[in-house]
Amino acid sequence: MSAPTRTTTEHQVDPVQLRRATLAGSVGSALEYYDFYIYGLASALIFGKLFFEPLGPAGGTIAAFGTYAVGFAARPIGGIFFGALGDRVGRKFVLIATIALMGGASMLIGLLPTYATAGIIAPILLVLLRILQGLGAGAEQAGATVLISEFAPPRRRGFFAALPFVGIQVGTLLGAGTFALLQVAHPDLTQTWWWRVPFLLGFVLIIVAVLIRLKLKESPTFQEFAEHQAETHKQSVGQAIASSKKNILIGIGLRMAENGNSSIYSALLLAFVGSLEVFAGHRATIGTQGAVVAAFVSIFTVVLFGHLSDRYGRVAIYRYGALFQAIIAFPAFYLLTLGQLWLVLLVMAIGIGIGVQAMLGPQCALLPELFGNTHRYTGVATAREFSAVIAGGIAPLLGAVFLVASGNAWWVIGLYSFVLSLITFATTFVTPETAGRDLNLIEDAS
Repeated sequence: MSAPTRTTTEHQVDPVQLRRATLAGSVGSALEYYDFYIYGLASALIFGKLFFEPLGPAGGTIAAFGTYAVGFAARPIGGIFFGALGDRVGRKFVLIATIALMGGASMLIGLLPTYATAGIIAPILLVLLRILQGLGAGAEQAGATVLISEFAPPRRRGFFAALPFVGIQVGTLLGAGTFALLQVAHPDLTQTWWWRVPFLLGFVLIIVAVLIRLKLKESPTFQEFAEHQAETHKQSVGQAIASSKKNILIGIGLRMAENGNSSIYSALLLAFVGSLEVFAGHRATIGTQGAVVAAFVSIFTVVLFGHLSDRYGRVAIYRYGALFQAIIAFPAFYLLTLGQLWLVLLVMAIGIGIGVQAMLGPQCALLPELFGNTHRYTGVATAREFSAVIAGGIAPLLGAVFLVASGNAWWVIGLYSFVLSLITFATTFVTPETAGRDLNLIEDAS
């Protein structure tokens, strides 16, 4: 592999604002993935019984994963709305608004009545709050990605753009660790109010994130656009999406393996393992243990792969990541059937910590580099969130249906993972190399 061609010169970097942008993005990523992880874990373990009790165990699990998917379905709407707003009024305002909406909805989930006390009203309220959570999250990661990419020095953009995504792993560790501690104290959380604690604790992250973002300046590339080009290059949301259709489709294709396998390995895998009698004694804790191990590995690997994309190019690293994920798909899920706890932890660590991060690392800088300065936030948010629905959002739901239809056959999940990985692998061959691209450019990468 050869070093990528540079298309821009280094710009003056404000180290204080770069640190604040990194911290702001990290805390926001931590809150988003803390919220979505605890919701995914709760969907797999307790929401079926708490909110969909009349449907029985299997039906309740599918219904709970259905609400999980609803949150992803709301994300494109939030992504387009807040993304367009971010392109017009700036990144800072939108990132404060989205963190408050996302975190506030999550906190309110911890205050909901259950089906046993409120009947049908309980799942309806759960769905409504899940939608609000999805609307806020729809622009959160896109905003963090755009913000840090616009602050970072071009030659090290892959490394710095990946740093906020360490927050994803920290959020996962916090969510998994909180659930693990609660399960130690009370193995069946459906019998106690303690299941509410992880959702209520998210309020602390909201306060921290808002305070950090209030001290943050607007990104230099948005300032450049607002001062010199805004009046002559204004675009409506429809125009922005239409003009960037090709790169939006590329972004969606790139995310199929990364986002889809993230949900498969962190949520659907738990439902499959929980259906195996050999793990009957570990059902309550195996998911949280695996998530902690995978998140710990990912803290280091996401930044490593981001750094490697600076050196060897975004596309090359991404392509090998997708290929690796495809190669391990069938062996990984077969190993789960052998009944060894350490193999489950190993599969989650490799699938998430290496496979997913090998794509997420370069993706952090690649997606912002695909789009021009007039509509970067809108383009990134649209690509990220439509792919989040198609890949990550429906993965647990479709997977649960496939497992029921196939009698919990392990190869069904392996095939699902394999197909998503092949889609992304193929997409890398039509993806332009963007490493070091000048983010002040109006045109999309081509």
